[in-house]
Amino acid sequence: MHKIYSKTLQDLEFSSVLEQVSSLCITVLGKEAALEISPLTDREALESALNQTNEYLASFENDNTIPNHYFDAITPEIKLLKVENSLIEIEGFRRIALVSETVNNHIQCYKKFTVYYPNLYASISHIEYTKVLQNEIHQVIDRFGEIKDTASSNLQKIRRDIAQVRTKINQSFGGALSTYTSAGYLDDIRETIIDNRRVLAVTAMYRKRVKGAILGNSKTGSIVYIEPEATRQYSHTLTNLEYDEQEEIQKILRELTNFLRPFRSLLIDYEEFLIRIDTVAAKAKYARQLNAVLPQITTERRFELIDAYHPLLYHSNKASLKKTYPQTIELHQENRIIVISGPNAGGKSITLKTVGLLQLMLQSGLLVPVHQRSTMCLFDRILTDIGDNQSIENHLSTYSYRLKNMNFFLRKCNDKTLFLIDEFGTGSDPELGGALAETFLEVFYEKEAFGIITTHYSNLKILANELPFATNANMRFDNKTLEPVFKLVLGEAGSSFTFEVAQKNGIPYSLINRAKKKIERGKVRFDATIAKLQKQRSKMEKTSTDLIDQQSKAREEAKRLEELNVRIKDKLEKYQQLYDHNQRMISLGNKVNTLAEDYFMSKKKRPLISEFLRIVETENSKRKQESAAVKKKERAKKKVVETEVQKQVQKIRERKQKEKAEKIEQAKIAPKPRPTLKVGDRVRLLESKSVGTIDIIEKNKATVNYGIFTTKVSLDQLELVEAKKKK
Repeated sequence: MHKIYSKTLQDLEFSSVLEQVSSLCITVLGKEAALEISPLTDREALESALNQTNEYLASFENDNTIPNHYFDAITPEIKLLKVENSLIEIEGFRRIALVSETVNNHIQCYKKFTVYYPNLYASISHIEYTKVLQNEIHQVIDRFGEIKDTASSNLQKIRRDIAQVRTKINQSFGGALSTYTSAGYLDDIRETIIDNRRVLAVTAMYRKRVKGAILGNSKTGSIVYIEPEATRQYSHTLTNLEYDEQEEIQKILRELTNFLRPFRSLLIDYEEFLIRIDTVAAKAKYARQLNAVLPQITTERRFELIDAYHPLLYHSNKASLKKTYPQTIELHQENRIIVISGPNAGGKSITLKTVGLLQLMLQSGLLVPVHQRSTMCLFDRILTDIGDNQSIENHLSTYSYRLKNMNFFLRKCNDKTLFLIDEFGTGSDPELGGALAETFLEVFYEKEAFGIITTHYSNLKILANELPFATNANMRFDNKTLEPVFKLVLGEAGSSFTFEVAQKNGIPYSLINRAKKKIERGKVRFDATIAKLQKQRSKMEKTSTDLIDQQSKAREEAKRLEELNVRIKDKLEKYQQLYDHNQRMISLGNKVNTLAEDYFMSKKKRPLISEFLRIVETENSKRKQESAAVKKKERAKKKVVETEVQKQVQKIRERKQKEKAEKIEQAKIAPKPRPTLKVGDRVRLLESKSVGTIDIIEKNKATVNYGIFTTKVSLDQLELVEAKKKK
């Protein structure tokens, strides 16, 4: 594969894709590397890059999480290691230790999950797994970024001496503070810190009475800061020890730097790997945003994009909650060139750019937003002529520039080239420019190049129809509203709908008719025929879609009825088996009951036992010899059937109870007229059997006498008991 020209990258806005990928990187060097991504020329390297991105994308879904890869750049430290007697600072060592630890974690992860990440493991297999660097650094520097006391015996001794001197300073200062406080020479603040030294805050009028060195005073001059004489001696010793400490630290860091020098190439590998894995992770995140996949890559000259989205358009529309329309397009040896026609703003250029940009992304190691059954091949060259490219500096008009570009195409085009030309032939006289464009197209066809062009020229549509390995295509428009549908249809040319769109936009009909008279009648008829064919195709597609939907619904309904029929038959068989079993049990029960009655009358056991054994043997002769497993299965099956029957019986009972409750409720809603009760009537409580006589009625309440006792109840709770008729 050859290097893709910068003009192609510019025409297809590849840099915008790289900016979106770069924004997903988490390191500074990774962001810079992402912006430098370009189409690869080596097929093996390309396949490895695609597989690495695909494996990282898969890690988002499985449980084999890839470790974090964030790191701070160690480029300055790598450069210092190349300089003799150079010294790396403490923060530099900490960054190196972190980078070493991060890379080791990745090596362990990919080695452990080689089955899931074979290409990622192959990308790091050349890097040595070693903890020497981080262990050596951690022996010298602690996790807080300080040099450890144990870094050297001399440093340990110096710091021990520093601790002792500081103890003496604190003791001597404490004594002076106590003495001068009791003498009343100190201000209310008593002490402060100046140049990392504890000093006494002495009132100015007593400064001569305090022995020591004056290190400063307050802004007002009322306080003088004095370091006590005894403390000053120790401070001088402390300063010397601190200087010795810094000298020893520099010596330790220089030794550690010299230790790292032989590992400079390893550190370069570390940083390059982490930059690469950052870009791979960014590509995977970008693929997840676009729902991108790795299509099948074939060595054959075959190119089929199914449900392909323009990545930039999809990304922006997704952010603004707008719909993006995918396209399906196919190129192969028997369909090498596609001529797309149709009205403006229908999506011709977007379709053209979608194909080119997706091809660039694939050949740069990026996954593409297409259906997973899509197939793509690799091209040596991708040539584009899109947009207005006039050059004021070179005194070139748009058409002159395009002719120069076509000359370049004619020289570079071959059977491993993909060319994309927008508005082919425009910029000159339609007839002359169209004839020249037709000639160019014939040359591209003869060289067996793959390509897609967009045009309004009828002669190019006719040529595409005449050439056996070229195809017309159009962007679908709604026939009624003349609004774009953004769907590519292969196999027929598209009408520009020039006069229809003009009429829709308010151009007077008389002017449109005058315009029609100014052009050849054959051209009008040709364009009208194309428009009519598009309308008929739209109707046929709609009818076909409706028929497919109806067939699908009919199949689903037939399948549902068949399943229902099978279930009903199965239930009927189970119910029949249960019925037969129950009838047999009833027959056996009747026989046993007869035996029991005979035994009850005669009290003779021998005939009872004899007859019972005869019944048992008769029943056993009807049974089949079955294994325990089959019997267990039959019992379970019978239990299921009984359970279903019980459920059905329960449902019937509940329904009857519900109907009964509804009748009672209706009776309550419309009760029968109640008779008027009076003293002496025989009554009883509702839903009670005890009968009594009313003695007194007061305020809608009655006193009922039951003979043994009396009770007072509401008249609404009583019902009249009719007196028995005398015989």
